[in-house]
Amino acid sequence: MIKKGILLISIIFISTLNANYEKGQEIFLKKCSSCHGKFIDMKTLKTNFFEKKNKLLNLATPTVNMLAYAIMDSPKHIGDKEDPEMQQVEIEEFLNSYLTNPDINNSICEPSIIKYYDKKESVDYKLSDEDISNLAIYFMEYKKQRLKKNPKKVRILSNNFDEEELLTEARESNKKVLVYATSKTCHFCKKMDKEVLSLNDVEDEIQKDFIFLKVDIEDVALPFNLKKGYRGMTPTFFALNNNGELENKYPGSWNKKDFLLILKENKNK
Repeated sequence: MIKKGILLISIIFISTLNANYEKGQEIFLKKCSSCHGKFIDMKTLKTNFFEKKNKLLNLATPTVNMLAYAIMDSPKHIGDKEDPEMQQVEIEEFLNSYLTNPDINNSICEPSIIKYYDKKESVDYKLSDEDISNLAIYFMEYKKQRLKKNPKKVRILSNNFDEEELLTEARESNKKVLVYATSKTCHFCKKMDKEVLSLNDVEDEIQKDFIFLKVDIEDVALPFNLKKGYRGMTPTFFALNNNGELENKYPGSWNKKDFLLILKENKNK
């Protein structure tokens, strides 16, 4: 009975969070989207600002995903993800302050990019405290909600990788995790990439049951404590459950038929 009660509370909490996200999205579309553009992938944004000096896109304001990144993941991000309730309060305070007085010195955007933007004028958006709260949740949940609707076929491990965030996503989507250890100098990795992993039907099978994480071991360490007992062979595939526990390990290169059998053997029953 207690477990059922806890589950019910969790469901209500998640439903409320999603409702607030939807309300925040609606507010953003009505009040903010006329200035702040739609999603543009980070690779294109980096090319635009750091290689083309904004001459590719001519952006005068950050896009919606740039705002979410600045608030949640940038070096000047707001609050602590480990304490989401307090983080929400801090984001609300920032939004109230910045929208009332958009001082460039109070911006959390990348300093080398701000110079390309138009000066933001103070505008009365007529936002209630509830509106600000919903906007805060919208930015907090933006990345997760976008991944749900547009899951990446391959995640590339970076130094700021959040293991628990990925496992939470895996649990919520009832998927396992497939970690692919590779390296830039690995001939058989390149062969597998071209002849197996890039095939549409293989990609579809991976996408259906796994979150696929690609790790270049020359650049970053293996996550989930996988380096224990690992001898450095590339390619190697690690199948993990959505608690991050290793279930199977497959060193070596595989043809399409055998690789599909590996996927079938490890998917959730």
